[in-house]
This record gives sequence, C-alpha cells and structure tokens, in this order.
Amino acid sequence: MADALRFRTDNAVDHPAVTVDAYLEQSNASAVRIEPGDDARDLLPHLGHIRLVEINFPAFGDGRGYSAARVLREAGYTGEIRAVGDVLVDQIAYLRRCGFDAFEPDQPLDPSDVKMALARWPDVYQSAADGRVPIWSQRHG
Repeated sequence: MADALRFRTDNAVDHPAVTVDAYLEQSNASAVRIEPGDDARDLLPHLGHIRLVEINFPAFGDGRGYSAARVLREAGYTGEIRAVGDVLVDQIAYLRRCGFDAFEPDQPLDPSDVKMALARWPDVYQSAADGRVPIWSQRHG
C-alpha cells in the first residue's frame, strides 16, 4: 500500500482496524474496516467510540463505499474515514464529497494529480457530506 494521504490535523490511528463483525462482538477497538457488503448502519450506535473507519475498495468500480461514508457522515460521525484499496486519483474529489478525509491507495498517487483533481470543479450543484455550499445557494442565498 502507498502512504496515506490525510486531510485532517489530528493524529492518525496507529493500530490496525478490525472487521465490522469483530467490532460488534467486542466493541473496544477504535478502528473498524468496512468491506463491500457490510452495512455501515450497524456502526451507528458506536460512532462515539470509533476514531477511524477504513472503507475498502477492492476494485475501483465498486461504489458501495461511497454510500457507507455518506451514511456515517449524515449520522454525525466526525472521525477519520479512510478509503483503502483500489483508489484512483479520478475518484478523489467524489470521495471527498461523500465524506472521506483520508486515502490509502494500493498504488501511490502523484500529489500534483491529486491537487488538480480536487481543484477541477470549484463549484458544486448539490449538498453533500463535505459541507461545500452549492452554487445555486450562493447565487440566491
């Protein structure tokens, strides 16, 4: 795996994440890993105790992780949500909009490509988990 890219100022969790099932059985870990097919809503009662949620993307075309991040952010989770696995630079801006604030891709991402990807669309049209103000709201208050 490549080095993690974080958009947070707090300290990174330095221990491995446990699976959702393992967390629900013992619930004393502070890092959980969501795999495709896991239901992020199972973690909602425990969000106050979790510092890191890793969401695995085994293939770039599997979009279930976007929904998992959005569910967690809409439920008020403020901890780190990290995309891991087959994460491509083309996805970074969309993942950020859904609430991801850290990335640990299988292959390293070029920092200048990441910067360009995040700057490509300075205005947005819908509300999302990233809190950016939609352009229609800027125009019409």
